[in-house]
Amino acid sequence: MKYRRLGNSGLEVSLLGLGTNAFGKRADQETSTRILHHAIDRGINFIDTAKIYAGTESERIIGEALAGRRHEVVLATKAGLVRGEGPNSRGSSRFHLMQELEGSLKRLRTDYVDLYQIHTFDPNTPLEETLRALDDMVRAGKVRYIGASNYAAWELMKALGISDMKGLSRYVSIQTSYSLADRTPEQEMVPLCLDQGVGIIPYFPLAGGILTGKYSFADRAPLKSRAQTDPSFGRFINDQTLTLSEQASRIAGEQGCTPSTLSIAWLMERPAVSTVIVGATRPEQLDENLKSLELNPGSEVLRQLNEISEAFRYGKPFATYRLT
Repeated sequence: MKYRRLGNSGLEVSLLGLGTNAFGKRADQETSTRILHHAIDRGINFIDTAKIYAGTESERIIGEALAGRRHEVVLATKAGLVRGEGPNSRGSSRFHLMQELEGSLKRLRTDYVDLYQIHTFDPNTPLEETLRALDDMVRAGKVRYIGASNYAAWELMKALGISDMKGLSRYVSIQTSYSLADRTPEQEMVPLCLDQGVGIIPYFPLAGGILTGKYSFADRAPLKSRAQTDPSFGRFINDQTLTLSEQASRIAGEQGCTPSTLSIAWLMERPAVSTVIVGATRPEQLDENLKSLELNPGSEVLRQLNEISEAFRYGKPFATYRLT
């Protein structure tokens, strides 16, 4: 396994991380536990979840599966998106974050979270309130590092500026959609992160499965694919993304690898990327993605991948999650 520092922090995370959005949803508890243990056995130490994944089931499953192995992982979770219908059931207020952290700690069966992330920017709560609450969590020993997710570049820079000015804990990472099918972070977020020492944690590195090559122009979703289990995902499948998938598959075939491993390997070469989180619904999928660590695409292959994905530097992000 290869490891990198998370931004400018001293924390080292596996270059390939495990995303657990499928735990308790597309992967039952037994399968999820096997995936998690397999990941740790292969050297993956970065485990990413969130309080809302599978209605908190992901956190609960991870908590039970990590019994006796908590010390082997860098455990990351998130809060801030909607959970419930109450007036304080969303956002990044001190009230909501403190409440949600306690719930996550109980479900995860741990005294601390290694990386606590704000799931999305909250336009209704002053950033200083959010950052002071996070700083208190760090001082209390319940959180070790803090990160953001789904922030625009200006929102992240504003948060960093407040932390520096007020002497508060600083975001060390940002989760953002980033892949061959979404290179929009390269316009503002990547330069910002390089300048400020913030590590990028891409989500949707395979564009939700589109870059695996399993989708085709035939209007039919593969069995148990994301497009079948989540009909709303179909909005991402169009002529442009399918053409990109075909082109990436062709280049991968020439290199004797799968489009998945090549797409992840490309992402690992991008500036400021600290760890690439990939999901899995069975251990075999994880083994396939681990091959990306052994792949060393040459400059010509990287040039070809940059060329076929150039159009995806512009336009709308592939995915983003915001409070409305």
